[in-house]
Amino acid sequence: MREFPIRPAVVSEPRLVVVIGAGPYGLAVAAHLRERGVAVRTFGETMSSWRTRMPIGMFLKSTASASNIASSRPGNTLVDYCTATGVTPYVGHRPIAVDDFIGYGDWFQSRLVPELEVKQVVRVAPSAGGFDVILDSGEELGARAVVVASGFVQFAYVPSELVTISPDGPSAAGALSHSGQLHDLSSFAGRTVAVIGGGQSALETAALLHETGAEVRVLVRRDRVIFGEQPADLEHQGRGTLLKPESHLGPGWSHFALSQMPGSVRYLRLRQRLWLVANILGPSGAWWLRERVLGRFPVDVGERVVGASVDGGRVVLNVSGPEGGHELSVDHVVAATGYRVSLDRLAFLTPELQAMIATLAGWPRLAPSFGSSVPGLYFTGLAAAATFGPLMRFVAGSQFAARRISAALAR
Repeated sequence: MREFPIRPAVVSEPRLVVVIGAGPYGLAVAAHLRERGVAVRTFGETMSSWRTRMPIGMFLKSTASASNIASSRPGNTLVDYCTATGVTPYVGHRPIAVDDFIGYGDWFQSRLVPELEVKQVVRVAPSAGGFDVILDSGEELGARAVVVASGFVQFAYVPSELVTISPDGPSAAGALSHSGQLHDLSSFAGRTVAVIGGGQSALETAALLHETGAEVRVLVRRDRVIFGEQPADLEHQGRGTLLKPESHLGPGWSHFALSQMPGSVRYLRLRQRLWLVANILGPSGAWWLRERVLGRFPVDVGERVVGASVDGGRVVLNVSGPEGGHELSVDHVVAATGYRVSLDRLAFLTPELQAMIATLAGWPRLAPSFGSSVPGLYFTGLAAAATFGPLMRFVAGSQFAARRISAALAR
């Protein structure tokens, strides 16, 4: 990990806040709390999910302006990082390499969250004064508040039709993996792989597998694959037009509104909010993926996996398509099937605490401050998307979340 100059912390509040997670949302919240003088301890490995679970060679779908980890002081954007470290600046619509984004996270953490502790929280339980927190080191501490910013990894979703081929869970070394756990794809060279899904994760994973030497086939339930439109000006990102204003979620008034007013989303009915999370920026590929996918390997649309089994070390998929049912035999299956929030996946929350958290369709019910029904317990990132909309699925949402949470905890 690269070393960068450390700025001193200014802490005046003796009552402790614990932040769980050191990805973009955890770092943003911790940085804002430190700036407000709140006593905070942050646990986790910087950008761990990005560092160990994102495929080598991956690019982010979001633009540079939508990929800044939130800071309450200037000089800490992705472009600032590039300028400070000699990386070619990301401007306009130039795709961002995941290695550079990880480097940016390291740089941000060393400057704004220097006391980060590379330890894991293994237990959070309610107590009379707030929460009892136990670390994997054995240390026990009390906290008046806990901010859960543990990312998306725990919420990986695999359809029931595929679970049978990997009873012990998905794994890159087994017959079935989830796209969120593939880092080094070199082991798939020369093997046949079926990728299930039609979104960015599925299409980019398939492209990388193909470029690594795997024989890839993509199965998409929908009747077509969607790619974004290539911007007219790749070097600049303007404000768009009156009919199609630009935003962190992309062009168009719906994207603009959801980017600028995430606090208003919580006033919609739950059904409407869940629809927004599932459908705004739904399954599609970035514009720059088109030429790496179309014509490079088979992409079968209208194909649904209805069953799967393992036979002689190979996976046999039962597929229902436009021309009827058929079987597909491959060495490995990648489920690029997204994430579904369910708090019972957060094993560090004790059953007693989980029973106290009000949920809606598995998502925590959150107040405007991101606080849950348990006083002092906050959720951010993907877990907050059902309350504040699809912006919480992306790095750009860290600004709104960090401001709201830090303001509430600084009172």
